[in-house]
Amino acid sequence: MNMKRTRFGLVGKDISYSFSRGYFTKKFSDLGLDDHSYENFDFQAIDEITDVLKNNTNIKGMNVTIPYKQEVMPFLTELDEEAEKIGAVNTIQFTKNGLKGFNTDAYGFKNAMAPFLKPHHKKALILGTGGASKAVAYVLGELGISYIFVSRSAGDNKIGYDQVTEDVLKEHTILINCTPLGTHPNIEERPTLPYEFLSEKHFLFDLIYNPEKSAFLTAGEAKGAQISNGLRMLELQADRSWEIWQES
Repeated sequence: MNMKRTRFGLVGKDISYSFSRGYFTKKFSDLGLDDHSYENFDFQAIDEITDVLKNNTNIKGMNVTIPYKQEVMPFLTELDEEAEKIGAVNTIQFTKNGLKGFNTDAYGFKNAMAPFLKPHHKKALILGTGGASKAVAYVLGELGISYIFVSRSAGDNKIGYDQVTEDVLKEHTILINCTPLGTHPNIEERPTLPYEFLSEKHFLFDLIYNPEKSAFLTAGEAKGAQISNGLRMLELQADRSWEIWQES
């Protein structure tokens, strides 16, 4: 793989589950780009990126996933305006002036979610407070949908999972899982919520796409809720990343 002239890859931790490498490998094959490769940069700590950048000048672009969407930012030379507003990066463009960070998660999430929205979807619960949740919050703000973060501990615009009551769920009809809970191989895990209070008025979006239907989505579907996994979001953000890389 290192003999490929033009390399791209995914920065993350324990990312063997990711579909990104397969997605881009197929894209390069379909486009006849035999000299292009996409690989996993599986780091146990983000500072490992330094050695990769130092020793591999033929890398032209990177995606970034959990848990490094914020931690990678100090290694960048510049931030795109939207990425700066969001406060998280999932795409790195290699330019003559250095590394520029973008956030294509927002684009992917907005366009993947839009077909499911109905007039009564006015308030959302964002499960998790990591880098992905920042892009989700940014999009909801753009759409005029109010939101509250749900985390293990309460705080400013943030409630604990134990505070998600029947009344809270009745008011917030969009639930977005931005945590890794339920990702393969731990497919039985899910955020701790009173799922019995969900209804057909709810829409559950899970950024997870492996498995195709997470325990979180299965619980919502059992109550008649609309559900969507994160595969379409992945495809959309990946295609937008590819556009950005070609601009450099």
